[in-house]
Order: sequence, then structure tokens, then C-alpha cells
Amino acid sequence: MYYPFDVVPSFWAKLVELSKAGHILSIDKVKKEICDVSTPDALALWCLNEVDKSFFQDTSSCIDIYSEIAIWTQANQHFTQRAKDDFLATDLADPWLIAYAKKHDYVIVTHEISQSERRNRIKIPEPCMHFNVRYISPIQMFRELKVTF
Repeated sequence: MYYPFDVVPSFWAKLVELSKAGHILSIDKVKKEICDVSTPDALALWCLNEVDKSFFQDTSSCIDIYSEIAIWTQANQHFTQRAKDDFLATDLADPWLIAYAKKHDYVIVTHEISQSERRNRIKIPEPCMHFNVRYISPIQMFRELKVTF
């Protein structure tokens, strides 16, 4: 949606370059979300064919932090139970991404912005703020890495 393959192929090439240089990575749960579909789309095919397998890191090392996030989520009175259930759904990568970033002191790159008043969905920034995990936008990431196109 933000960076169509046919319009900004240099964006995708740059991600591969940054990955190979060890500047960016993702997690296995994100790959599962993207690729475990009956008909792979362009993003799934890119993940399967263009990025190195090491780009998607195993999250089993951060089950302890994931548990803390799950406890915080369930105890949080601000969000509806449906929002909590959706956030902790088995196949949702968001809490695992936060746990992995917290465990390894990484920065999350996301288009999501804080909507602290929102009750019906837990967005990445809210638990990030609670668990002191830094998050930035893709453009911020490029600026900090001094990447231009």
C-alpha cells in the first residue's frame, strides 16, 4: 500500500541491501503473517525469494518478555476484551515484535502512531511506550541510517 513494488522498486532493493548489511531484520512471526496464505501476493513472494532467510529471526528466545506483554495486556483496563484477544491472537506478530525488540534492545519500525484514547485496538506504540521500546517510522529509519534514494 505504501510502497508498491511497481512504483518504488528501489525501496525494496534498499531493504534487501540494509538487511544484508545487518542494519535491519524482522521476526519469524512477521514472515508467518505475510507468507502463510493460500495465494502468495507480491509481498509474500518478495519475502520468500528476495530476502535472506536470516532476515527473519526466531522469536523463541523472547517468550519471557512476550509473557510480560501478555500479562500487561490482560491486566490493562483501558482496552476492551476483544482488543486484548485480538492483540494476543496466536498468529499476530505485533506482541512478538515488541518482545523481540525489548529483549535485544532494538527499534521497531512501523507506520502505526499512538492512539492512546483508542480502546478497541492495541496498536504497537502503546505497549512500546509501556515497555520502553523505541519505535520510529520508515522515513525516520532511513534518516537515521542516512539512506537516500
